[in-house]
Amino acid sequence: MNRNVILTCAITGAGDTAGKNPNVPVTPRQIADDCIAAAKAGASVAHIHVRDPETGGISHSTEHFREVMERVREADTDIVMNITAGGGGDWIPDAEDPTRGGPGTDIQTPRERHAPVGELLPELCTLDCGSLNFGDMVYVNTADWLREHARLVQAAGVKPELECFDLGHVWFARQLQQEGLLDGDPLFQLCLGIPWGAEADPETMLAMRNKLPENANWAAFGIGRQQMPMVAQAMLLGGHARVGLEDNLYLKKGVMATNAQLVEKAGDIIEHLGGRVMTPAETRAHLALRDPSTGHIVKTALETAAGGDA
Repeated sequence: MNRNVILTCAITGAGDTAGKNPNVPVTPRQIADDCIAAAKAGASVAHIHVRDPETGGISHSTEHFREVMERVREADTDIVMNITAGGGGDWIPDAEDPTRGGPGTDIQTPRERHAPVGELLPELCTLDCGSLNFGDMVYVNTADWLREHARLVQAAGVKPELECFDLGHVWFARQLQQEGLLDGDPLFQLCLGIPWGAEADPETMLAMRNKLPENANWAAFGIGRQQMPMVAQAMLLGGHARVGLEDNLYLKKGVMATNAQLVEKAGDIIEHLGGRVMTPAETRAHLALRDPSTGHIVKTALETAAGGDA
C-alpha cells in the first residue's frame, strides 16, 4: 500500500467532452485557471492538452501550451506541469479508400508531437507506449516512432510519463528502458477502461503492475464511473493516482463535476484510506524532476542525505 500519493489532475483532453460538461476548460486561460484550482484543491500534478479556443476541438499549438504554462507559472500556487505529447495519433480509415485517413484522422510525426515539450520544457510529458483500437479509431504509435520520440524527450531532459493502455505497452516500455532510452527510475501511467484496451478492474491493474520494472514509479486511472474506484485500487496496490475531466465528467450520477471537485474527492479517498497527497515540491524530489524556478534536477531525500549530485 502506498500512503504518500502523487495525485494528477488531467485537466482537459482532446475528446468531444466540452459540449457534455460546461466545466470542461477550452481556452488557454480556462485551462490555466483549472490547473491553479486543482492545485489549490490539493493536486500534485496537472496534465494538460490544449484545444482550439474557437471550436473546442483538438489543438497542437505550442503557443496555446505556452500561454497555459506561463499563466500557471505566474500564479502563486505551485503544481508540477505535465504536457501531453500523445496527440496526433488518431487514424480513422476513409470509407471509400482505407489506405487514406478519413474524417477525424489527426496524425503527427514524433518531432511534431514533441515540439511543445522541447520548447517549453515542462517537468513531465506523456509518452504513449503503443498502438491500440481506441474506441472506433486506431491510435497509432509504431515502435520506431516511439523510439524516435523517446530520444527527443531524453535529449530535452524532460521525464516521460509512460502511458500504457494495454499489457503489451508495458512490455515495450521495458524494451525502451533496456535500450537506454529512459533515464532514471521510469514513471508509468496505467490507463484503464478505454475501449478496447486494458479493462478498469483490480485483476487488470495487478497484472500490469506485476510486469513493471523493479525500479518503476507508477500510477493508474480509470475512466467514467471507474475513476474513483481506481484511485483506491492504485493506492492499495502501491501506486499513485489520476483524476480529472479528461477521464470523467461526473462527480456522482447526474452531477457534473469540476476538476477541483474531482481532486477533492480523490484526496478524501486517499485520506480515508490512511494516506496523504504529496505536495508538488515533494513530487519533484520523489521523481527527480527539474525545478522550474532553478532549472536544476531536484535531489531525492536519499541523495540529499548522502550529499550526492543530481
